[in-house]
Amino acid sequence: MATDPMNPLIVQADRSVFLEAFNPRADEARAAIAPFAELVSSPEHLHTYRVTPLSLWNAASTGMTADAMLGALEGHAKFPLPGNVVTDIRELVGRWGRLTLDRFDEALILSAAPGDGPLLSELARHKAVGPLLRERMSDVVYTVDAGARGELKRALMDAGWPVDDHAGYAPGAPFAVNLAPDLTVRDYQREAAQAFYQSGSDTGGSGVVVLAPGAGKTVVGMVAMSLVGQRTLVLTTNRTSVNQWQRELLAKTDLTPDDVQEYAPGRPAGRELAPVTLCTYQMLTHRRPGAPAGEEYPHMSLIGAAEWGLIIYDEVHLLPAPVFRLTAGVQARRRLGLTATLVREDGREGDVFALIGPKRYDQPWKTLEAQGWIAAAACAEVRLRLPADERPAYAAAPDRQKHRLAAVNPAKRAALRAVLARHPDVPTLVIGAYLDQLDLMAADLEAPLITGKTPQRERERLFQAFREGRLRTLLLSKVGNFALDLPDAEVLVQVSGAFGSRQEEAQRLGRLLRPKADGRGAHFYSLVTRETIEEDYAHHRQLFLAEQGYTYDIIDESEL
Repeated sequence: MATDPMNPLIVQADRSVFLEAFNPRADEARAAIAPFAELVSSPEHLHTYRVTPLSLWNAASTGMTADAMLGALEGHAKFPLPGNVVTDIRELVGRWGRLTLDRFDEALILSAAPGDGPLLSELARHKAVGPLLRERMSDVVYTVDAGARGELKRALMDAGWPVDDHAGYAPGAPFAVNLAPDLTVRDYQREAAQAFYQSGSDTGGSGVVVLAPGAGKTVVGMVAMSLVGQRTLVLTTNRTSVNQWQRELLAKTDLTPDDVQEYAPGRPAGRELAPVTLCTYQMLTHRRPGAPAGEEYPHMSLIGAAEWGLIIYDEVHLLPAPVFRLTAGVQARRRLGLTATLVREDGREGDVFALIGPKRYDQPWKTLEAQGWIAAAACAEVRLRLPADERPAYAAAPDRQKHRLAAVNPAKRAALRAVLARHPDVPTLVIGAYLDQLDLMAADLEAPLITGKTPQRERERLFQAFREGRLRTLLLSKVGNFALDLPDAEVLVQVSGAFGSRQEEAQRLGRLLRPKADGRGAHFYSLVTRETIEEDYAHHRQLFLAEQGYTYDIIDESEL
């Protein structure tokens, strides 16, 4: 291949790809490789991508060929591509489409490509795949129970053989959703919904949209609902999120309060479910102790049996294991996952691909920031010392206890007051993991604290007071990690967190990213105890945001 030293890409044998962000050709190269290469990090000058089996299968599922992927790399690389990278891309992309699922009367058939009988024989002996296969109809065809569709896709993904699902969707009950005439849908929101729906074809209607917090993922869901035009189930993280979805749907569509309701199992039979039903993952996975096998999850059984045409999974990366079970059983419905990040600390991102669908749309956070759709945010880590009288207890503690001792460092109380003094009288959130610490800080600041025990009505009252500017400072436990519609929040101080969770760090920054009316930026502070295990966790927590191009200024407590 011809190479050009002025090109911006360097492709490594381990399938990592480096992009010179300062190169005049960088934007063109970035657009060319984005469909099949995952962004790993995007600091100021050199961005890192990685070509993975999952990223290649994501691209292949949209129709992109191995030749097109290699052409994108070769056309923008400084040096010849390593031979193993060329081979890996061809072989991995070549796996897509060799297995297909199709409808067969009331069941399904798993088909291998002609000549792939040995592959099917090998998979039939696989410990997770084999039990899901039924009758072998030919050398390259097995029958599969329709109810095993999701579990089979998940098992094949784990085995390294993704299946192209052509079995289509059962029609849900029709229900039109029209967007409000005054709703302005941004170009990327419409593109995301259309990339998911794909004009209603059997190859569309399942997949994940990844957009930064504050970028309007709820609007993407509404546009998808209007395209599908069938009864819709929205699953989300908590009742605060349920209320927000309900407010948004009533304000931005033609739905009435009777059309969109929270799932209420106490209603008379047949009226538990509205045409657009909102439900928390916690409610869906409520388990009855001692119930007979198959009846442990009563709400899951009721909801799963309804004629949904679309299921929307908010914060899809958080799907708990029991919801994966439901998702495996509702493969005949269109499924839209919404999230700011597909990062899972258990490494089960492949489950999301197999059971919800491939990533259909993504936009880097910094791209949305540059376009003014999310607020610019300055991140800082404030490092404090552990008081001398606390050091002996810390030194003698096991690792898990070490984290708590560092996280609740009493010096953080004074540091918090000093940080807030930098930003007087602006809408401020304080968030942490330990209630005793938050109780003390709430008393120091004479500000209210919302925890998991705060009644929903009281939460909504405080949130509304914050939105209206009557309340300037609000403290939150981990209930504040997700689905908070507080667009004017300008400062967030993280006083403690859940160990090294990249997901939590990203979601907390996301509380600040709604664009401000006057265009002002936001400030995100993390209080971290120096020379402790909390410092190591803080570094890991920040990795995803570093990959998105955010940097943390380091502030010593003396500078406050």
